[in-house]
Amino acid sequence: MRFSGFLTLTAATLALAHPGEKHDAAALKRDIHARNVQAIKAREALDACSNSNEAVQLNQRNVARRAQTTRDLRKSRGITANPKKWRRDLAALEEWEAINHNKTGILDYSPNTPEAAIFGGNTSAILAPTITDGPYYVWGEITRQDVREELYSDGVDLFLEVQYIDVNTCRPIHGAFVDIWNANATGVYSGISESGNYAADGWDSTYLRGIQESDEDGVVTFQTIFPGHYDGRATHTHLLTHLNASVNSNNGTLVVGTGSIAHIGQLFWNEVLRSAVEDTSPYDTNTQAITTNAEDMWSVLQASDEYDPFPEYVYLGQGLSDGLFAWIQIGINASADYTDNSYYSIAAYYDEDGGHQNTGSNTFSTGGDGGDAPSGSVPSGAIPSGTAAPSSV
Repeated sequence: MRFSGFLTLTAATLALAHPGEKHDAAALKRDIHARNVQAIKAREALDACSNSNEAVQLNQRNVARRAQTTRDLRKSRGITANPKKWRRDLAALEEWEAINHNKTGILDYSPNTPEAAIFGGNTSAILAPTITDGPYYVWGEITRQDVREELYSDGVDLFLEVQYIDVNTCRPIHGAFVDIWNANATGVYSGISESGNYAADGWDSTYLRGIQESDEDGVVTFQTIFPGHYDGRATHTHLLTHLNASVNSNNGTLVVGTGSIAHIGQLFWNEVLRSAVEDTSPYDTNTQAITTNAEDMWSVLQASDEYDPFPEYVYLGQGLSDGLFAWIQIGINASADYTDNSYYSIAAYYDEDGGHQNTGSNTFSTGGDGGDAPSGSVPSGAIPSGTAAPSSV
């Protein structure tokens, strides 16, 4: 198994997480073993169907779509310089027991390089199904593709494509509702106004949060920013997937308590990219301590041959100011439901009356017993020029 390094973590290490996020070390060990078994079975099922005509055709559509998306993004942003096509070479990564996240493959592509070499293939379609959603999950966010807002959303533009497939059939999962949320450039989450994370505009704030429904190819796309860091966690983006959920007719949000929670996950970003982003404004005003992937309890928990939580990405232009396009394929068991899992928690709700704390949650009842919390100032100002800002909600 791939998680021997995690099993030696101390209780102090386990405490380095969101406030309110507490998990018993012995229970985590049992969960790790169970997930390993599930992952091996899922990988076997995925391999069994990966060469089917349907799966091959899906991959061909993926290549064409990702290449076209890149061209469209460059055109819409007026980028004419040749892009830097940076793509992780997973074959170069060392064993996870000797974590070295700096081994990012920077490949020398030419204009004649086939698009399939850049946008094709999938390093791993599996992500751990029950990685914690953290205590800052808000139910009821707005259905929208662009989750940036006029305020508190400055940063490196990130255009993210996430594709969901059923590991048992290799078929795309249509109609999944996918939540996305991450901290802004200075490490603050919207929608939470509590010790450790006082968001501007309090519980009513919604920046960098939203929901999208997957299309016929199981794809959701979001316009967001590269996430900021905060003390105790490696840089990450949250995802949560609902199946068979009902939609409110008045505002497009999901009806509370409907559907299943089919996947809870976090995307992580390699250290070379993160370091480059941290050198730009307003990330460089973030005074919180940086936690590397190697030091993060959850990235270690996720990463293995079966679990790959690192998206592929390309620079749209010659620098980060032009933005990034990133993509990942996630394999899930469509019949699974983690609604009653201890890793699933709702910190707040957003409805017609605005945002409000979930008083039934124990997220904030421990007085920050879960360790250091996100803190620091929130950047002000508008989205970088050249992009259209969505209306604030």
